Amino acid sequence: MLIVIDYDAGNTANVLRALKKIGASAELSADSEKILSATGLILPGVGAYPAAMAELEKRGLITVIKEAVAKGTPLLGICLGMQILTEKGLEHEEARGLGFIPGVCRAIPTSKDKPVPHMGWNSLQVEQETPLTSDLEDQDVYFVHSYYTDVPEEYIDVTANYSIQIPAMIHKGRVFGAQFHPEKSGDIGLGILEKFVTLCQ
Repeated sequence: MLIVIDYDAGNTANVLRALKKIGASAELSADSEKILSATGLILPGVGAYPAAMAELEKRGLITVIKEAVAKGTPLLGICLGMQILTEKGLEHEEARGLGFIPGVCRAIPTSKDKPVPHMGWNSLQVEQETPLTSDLEDQDVYFVHSYYTDVPEEYIDVTANYSIQIPAMIHKGRVFGAQFHPEKSGDIGLGILEKFVTLCQ
């Protein structure tokens, strides 16, 4: 059973709908026992980095998520859920992240022809192969974000060009992140979720 972590950070209904569409067994939960016994975890998120971390702390979920990852449970962070995989975020105020992947979440530089937020469809460039990246080269996926994960090159799997090379997918070990929304990215996004489900099995 996959657990979509419930910390009131939005977009869970779309993620659950997408998982149902691909035939995956999934449940929305903040229950520690369910999280620790899950075959895989999905950490969605829409909103601000400090608020997300504060809510995870309030619900006692930070320790539980770290325990699950430490024992090898695959984790996929989506959008804000990917950003908080890093060590810290600089959105509104400096906030400590989950620290699974070295790096800092920073504001996307603004430019005249690339307004922020980065919103809409953008094509992907695969930088290194992982179990989730096959067939993603030059495919379009849907982004909505104003911040990006500034992480070392070795953790960047896929990028998208938007004034800078935005890390679109990152990973370390069995912790993966997608800055875009797979659940809103049509068949390509569903394919990524299917690959993650297979990884969890």
